[in-house]
Amino acid sequence: MDIINIYDNSDKLYYIGGVVRDKLLGVESFDVDITYVGNAIDYCSKFGEVVRVNPDFGTIRINIDGREVDFASTRSEIYEKKGHLPVVTQIGCSLKDDVMRRDFTVNALAMKIPTGEITDFVGGLEDLKNKKLRVLHDQSFIDDPTRIIRALKFRVRFNFDLEEHTRFLQKKYLSNINYDMSYKRVKKELMETFNLNSQLAFEIFVNEGIYKLISPEKFVLPKVNIEKLLKKYPVHNIWIVYVGLLPDLSRIELTKEEKKIIEDFRAIKNLKTDFEIYKAFDGLALESILLYAISKDLKSVQRYLDILKNIKISITGDDLKNLGIKPSPKYQEIFDLVLKEKLANPNLTYNDEIDIIKTIIN
Repeated sequence: MDIINIYDNSDKLYYIGGVVRDKLLGVESFDVDITYVGNAIDYCSKFGEVVRVNPDFGTIRINIDGREVDFASTRSEIYEKKGHLPVVTQIGCSLKDDVMRRDFTVNALAMKIPTGEITDFVGGLEDLKNKKLRVLHDQSFIDDPTRIIRALKFRVRFNFDLEEHTRFLQKKYLSNINYDMSYKRVKKELMETFNLNSQLAFEIFVNEGIYKLISPEKFVLPKVNIEKLLKKYPVHNIWIVYVGLLPDLSRIELTKEEKKIIEDFRAIKNLKTDFEIYKAFDGLALESILLYAISKDLKSVQRYLDILKNIKISITGDDLKNLGIKPSPKYQEIFDLVLKEKLANPNLTYNDEIDIIKTIIN
């Protein structure tokens, strides 16, 4: 999104983080972060109607001409418990102290709103030019392991690479992971990363061992190109078709829908006949079916989705009643017998199906 001058001419108001990075890269920005050097709650409340205030983090949301805008105070933080949310130690710190709590140098750039002047304390401009992701200190991944997944997202979105020492720090952390971390935040980063539907992201995720943050058990990259598969068969939960392949998802809190996708996928047995394929997949979420395709049998899934799925029998329970068959569990047996015939010969008409039933009766 375009950077615009707003609100007043204070030299303490800055765009900061991703919005500055994206502006310099010439790409659309998803979020606009505005920081006030000092206490934003006290200073920015004059801009319009106050919608929400969070004193603990020094943030305030203001309705300005019908648009809700978030302002943050500069703040410093420490990670009292590694892998979990940080604790704010000071509201209204210096701009330099504020940027030092951020993840990568390219996300620690600040732009003064009235003038557009860039403030760069950490070499972010040079790293942006060289397309490098560099952490701000050696404890970065220890403090917040989700930064490893966030780095993967940026690597794919912007075609960046890890700076050499940052790569060393990532490898070091992944060889000795502290599993006491905020998996709610891990899930958020996984969703944002894999909803990009990038085969490259998944290959890096597996080949560099990033998956071990979620599932310690060894995992081998599947041979199926998941990105191409999802372009042919689009789904709502893109991320779970990637992450759902991991053998252990117990650390991630899945929704009821997400759990069912995984459970249904894992319950599918080896399938041989068209009838077995149809009965196994009929009624399942497409995500479950694609997980089976990637991990076990792509050809069977393609046959189902391209051909078998569209085959339906025409007869109903009323037809069976009209033929003198009393309602009972046998109805399903009859439907299945007719379905087997129709899967073998999709051109069967309604009358052909009735004839099959008559043969079964006799």
